[in-house]
Amino acid sequence: MTDEIQKMEDMQVPKGRIDLSGCGRLGFRNAINLMQVHRGGPKVIGAFDGQKIDGGDVIFTLYGAETGQYKPDFIKQLCTHNKDFRNIISYPEFIDDENIDLIEGDVVIIVIAGGNTIPTAAKIIKHAQKRGAKTIGTAGIFGFGDENIEIKDISEYDDSNPAVEELRKEGITENHLILTTNKLIRDNEPVTPYTLDEVAKIITMNALKLLVNQTDKNSNS
Repeated sequence: MTDEIQKMEDMQVPKGRIDLSGCGRLGFRNAINLMQVHRGGPKVIGAFDGQKIDGGDVIFTLYGAETGQYKPDFIKQLCTHNKDFRNIISYPEFIDDENIDLIEGDVVIIVIAGGNTIPTAAKIIKHAQKRGAKTIGTAGIFGFGDENIEIKDISEYDDSNPAVEELRKEGITENHLILTTNKLIRDNEPVTPYTLDEVAKIITMNALKLLVNQTDKNSNS
């Protein structure tokens, strides 16, 4: 029996790669969650963001970050795992046409913020889908913290969410998971840490499920 348990434990090791495009308040939470996964999870986490930490990034400074550090570099610094077990690769740059090939994840989480991020998100999704990767993104996560959080494929949404509609105009119509509180900047509500915690939890759970499917598929092909 002990040998059987050992065999099962030996199989529950990190596999595959999850890329995180955007390492702000939500992306940072996703990174922390993924780092802490035990008995599985990604072997590699690619962290992409060209922004530096400033005084407003309270969750970073609570974890000991210095202002002026690149956000992906700090995420890499926090990971104390042996690199052979789980490795964080820091890409302190924004994704554009010149570097999009750096995205190599089996699963890609897209949580970029600030301005009109839809065109960039669409490019990342198309690149990932062309490679056979799975993608998850958001379409409005504003709210006080008691909102109902939805997550489903973009094809399952109606036409009431303008962020979803903008992605569709960019050609993203299926095979992309979207999470939303159905509150957007137009609703004049804040983004609370409670909402971010819950959204990060749901994104992490779904990313891990997709990763298992992807790595199982790759091992069987």
